[in-house]
Amino acid sequence: MAAAQSTGKQILGAAEIQRSLVRIAHEILERNRGSSSLVLLGIPSAGVPLAHRLAAALEVAAKESGEPAGAPPVGTLDITMYRDDLGRHPIRVPQPTRIPGESLEGRTVILVDDVLFSGRTIRAALDALGAIGRADAVQLAVLVDRGHRELPIRADYVGKNLPTSRSEKVVVSLTELGADADAVTIVDAEEATR
Repeated sequence: MAAAQSTGKQILGAAEIQRSLVRIAHEILERNRGSSSLVLLGIPSAGVPLAHRLAAALEVAAKESGEPAGAPPVGTLDITMYRDDLGRHPIRVPQPTRIPGESLEGRTVILVDDVLFSGRTIRAALDALGAIGRADAVQLAVLVDRGHRELPIRADYVGKNLPTSRSEKVVVSLTELGADADAVTIVDAEEATR
């Protein structure tokens, strides 16, 4: 979840977030033998700036390894109408989905999100992606995996595994979304709703 700023226990600061993205970029390049067929799709809201940062880290990592490819294209994947909890939470205004290029055919899609929790957001993302086209492969990169899965979904790339209780909330604050500084914090769920 993205927020402008949050009180609570800070787990990651700006430097640790960047270091996590650089490590994920190297893991992606190693697993996919380069970046030429990759497309990054950020899940709004915090997944979008994270996808752009990850693309920049992939470009640097590719250059370091002597690969000619530049940064992979970045798009957005709005999942609002594919969620299974629309009646439980306020509906977020749908945002446009932007898929770079002509199609996903022949591409490896890396879904990028801030926090992996129940798995329901990613299930919705897979449904939305399936309605758009058929990628050769779909992989998942998250900044934080906090556990408590309700669906059999696992991230391929994780910046930080962060065991939490269900009464806590993980808040990702990013400057692109109005925060004063980048941070990942844990707050009490009641405090987060105030």
